[in-house]
Amino acid sequence: MTPRSAPDRLLSVLAAFDHDHPALSLTDISRRAGLTLTTTHRLVGALTDWGALERDEDGVYHVGLRLWEVAALAPRGVALRQLALPYLEDLYEATHENVQLAVRDGADVVYIEWIAGRSSVGVHIRVGARWPLHATGVGLVLLAHCEPREQEEYCATPLAVFTPYTIAEPSALRRVLAEVRRTGVAVSSRQVTDDALSVAAPVCGPDGTVVAAVSVVVPQADAQVPALIPAVRLAALGISRALGWQPTVAPRSGAGYPSHR
Repeated sequence: MTPRSAPDRLLSVLAAFDHDHPALSLTDISRRAGLTLTTTHRLVGALTDWGALERDEDGVYHVGLRLWEVAALAPRGVALRQLALPYLEDLYEATHENVQLAVRDGADVVYIEWIAGRSSVGVHIRVGARWPLHATGVGLVLLAHCEPREQEEYCATPLAVFTPYTIAEPSALRRVLAEVRRTGVAVSSRQVTDDALSVAAPVCGPDGTVVAAVSVVVPQADAQVPALIPAVRLAALGISRALGWQPTVAPRSGAGYPSHR
């Protein structure tokens, strides 16, 4: 087995933390990172000194504020969220339903902003959450605007199924992606939960590359899709223009940012 490099070991310590494991003991980190306790102690100490991790009075470690400061510099993170927020708030005021903003990271959609409707359908979403691209409206938009080679690679992998309505066949997924490109919107019904429907539209960067997607999620039973589509498109258009996109530049496929997964 090839020895793990120092950066790999360091990153494995950080990767031990996720939404389901936000607080870990040293032993937990060692086990989840696949490192010896001695190595983990040394690396955790260095990360704590730098501020990437914080240790509470019970000896449990949490992600530190220093990482948040660094993450805030990511162009697809806080900066995009701040720029998009006025348009997301307008979409919320127009619908009073769940509003979401997401970007692609390899085979996943990552949610970077979410406004929860007061009495809207429950969703399994939070900022930082990941879902497979094919199972959500925003994910379908982002996948539809990937390069064709990336779409084929995705279709060649097993498609996770969450409900009886989740797209499970590559041929069906290809048809849906073609429809998203044709209409400019994605309508995803009951794919993650059997009571929700989402309408999503692409957000373009200055050169027309699709860099994000915005959506509204409503109860499937009484969804008024024709009324939702213009509102979602308007929000996506506003964010795109704020990013520097001009209507004369046609939206085009492409990762927009490097893929890491």
